[in-house]
Amino acid sequence: MKVKIKKLYKDAKIPTYAHPGDAGMDFYTRERVVIEPGQAGTLPTGIAMEIPEGYVGLVWEKSGLAFKHGIQMLGGVIDAGFRGEVTMRAYNSSDKTYTFEIGDKTSQMLIQKVDQVEFEEVEELSDTSRGLGREGSTGA
Repeated sequence: MKVKIKKLYKDAKIPTYAHPGDAGMDFYTRERVVIEPGQAGTLPTGIAMEIPEGYVGLVWEKSGLAFKHGIQMLGGVIDAGFRGEVTMRAYNSSDKTYTFEIGDKTSQMLIQKVDQVEFEEVEELSDTSRGLGREGSTGA
């Protein structure tokens, strides 16, 4: 599959895969962004992309940033019809200020196939072994 990428700024960095076979492509920030503990910040990538119809870009944390620094990604759905600048929204769940420098990896995106569903309103739903069981219904 080919995904078209448009640099909106000369210094923007195109996403890359760190290793052959990786599921997620790495995205980079084109600005220095400081995120205080318990706060969120927007990380501009400087690129726009054309995700093919029938697919979606799902944004996830970089595991190293999440485990080592408490950086989590918010609002991670990039629809196929979107053509604006891809920006990432990061939340700092740690008790320390975190700084993204220009060119730092911020997040990763997986391109996945999606199906649009048709909704059917009904009076009853089928029974299952779980039924109405919620959190903890499996004993954990």
